[in-house]
Amino acid sequence: MIFHSIDFLIFLIIVFMVYWQLPNNGQKVFLLLAGYIFYGYVHPWFLILLLASTGTDFFAGLAISRYNHWKRAILFVSLSFNLGLLSVFKYFGFFTQNINWLLNVFDLPTVQYAIMVTLPVGISFYTFQSISYTIDVYRGRIVSCRNPLHFALYTSFFPQMVAGPIERAQALLTQLESRRRFSPRQIQDGLFLIIWGFFKKLVIADNVAPIVNNIFQLQSPPFFVLWVGAFAFTIQVYADFSGYTDIARGTARLLGIELTINFNHPFLAHSPPDFWRRWHISLSQWIRDYLYIPLGGSLCSPQRYFFNIMVTFFLCGLWHGASWNYILWGLYHGLLITGHRLMSVLFTGIAWPWRMPLALKRLFMFLFAMIGFLIFRETDIAHLMRDFSLSPLNDSFQERQYALFLFVKVATYGLPLWLHPFFAQKIVPCFKENRRQLLKSVIAVLLFTTTLLLRSHVTVDFIYFQF
Repeated sequence: MIFHSIDFLIFLIIVFMVYWQLPNNGQKVFLLLAGYIFYGYVHPWFLILLLASTGTDFFAGLAISRYNHWKRAILFVSLSFNLGLLSVFKYFGFFTQNINWLLNVFDLPTVQYAIMVTLPVGISFYTFQSISYTIDVYRGRIVSCRNPLHFALYTSFFPQMVAGPIERAQALLTQLESRRRFSPRQIQDGLFLIIWGFFKKLVIADNVAPIVNNIFQLQSPPFFVLWVGAFAFTIQVYADFSGYTDIARGTARLLGIELTINFNHPFLAHSPPDFWRRWHISLSQWIRDYLYIPLGGSLCSPQRYFFNIMVTFFLCGLWHGASWNYILWGLYHGLLITGHRLMSVLFTGIAWPWRMPLALKRLFMFLFAMIGFLIFRETDIAHLMRDFSLSPLNDSFQERQYALFLFVKVATYGLPLWLHPFFAQKIVPCFKENRRQLLKSVIAVLLFTTTLLLRSHVTVDFIYFQF
């Protein structure tokens, strides 16, 4: 079931109305059933994998707490099972194709396989969320959950199970275990987030998507048109993914649950590390805590630091998809991070060019991110090499005019994304609490009306559903 569908809106209304009529334990059982209906609505067999992962990690957590001398082996079993699911359903074909390519190079017999399965929606998200639970129990950061209902609800909480945020048990499981109370203020804030999320998805992302698709379908795109396409995709992917997150957080808030903030105005980032503190925050923190720091983090030699960063971002890229462009995207950001650290050391105490104005830093970081999203979008490596070989000198006057027209169109759609931080950080805090809520209500009505009037006639799935 997808958020931007009539089915989901009906589903959400029914869930909301029934949920707040039930006692605490009834709410939990009802939410669990709602989560399974939501996830198995189109492909019921997806539930088999979800239930298998849930059962494995629930009993793994109990076993780690009870059998301390076996906890390393138990954790290994849990990780092997979850990562095995990812490997089979998401990476089996990719790895086999690359092994066959290598075998062909040496003129050796290739591997024959006939496994063709549908990638379960959200498998990367809920497996990472489940993995974090067992690791935290292993490290002694949390106590293992003794109630199978609570843990099953933690892994199947429908607002965020498909595309995040990737929640930690310490935050989400604690809320699910406790009693929730109906709060009109929380309901109002939740509705505002949902409307803002639908606006970003239906008005911004879905209106920009056809421009992106048309440009990247060109066999020989002009230089400026191609880079307008990269700019448009940067707008699309942010509006699409953050729009999903806002709808998820708003939906959870309607049910009395607070989810992690997954985006913090990433287009205002002034450096590569700052970008990853603002972009897909739940994944950034996950790979920091469960991969980067265990590898040694930054408290090591420069050579080891470079290794840790590149391995971390290699796996971050691979997490996004079984394709070389995602791996290259991850390695690109790894190089940006290490390059930024090197520049910080080299230009310490030097006023120029390192200490440039903040606005200029933000502009450069946006351009670096846009280059990365070109790599992210271009799944064909040959096309990617062609893209970076294009010259602006070969574009005709008409092609430049067309590129300018598309740029203005995309920038107009994306303007609310830049106005939002100014509104949220400068305008809203100037009002007192009661007037602040009134202002948000007025803005919500305007956003809702604008969405009805300007929404794209052709909608596409959320981009991060494929991960």
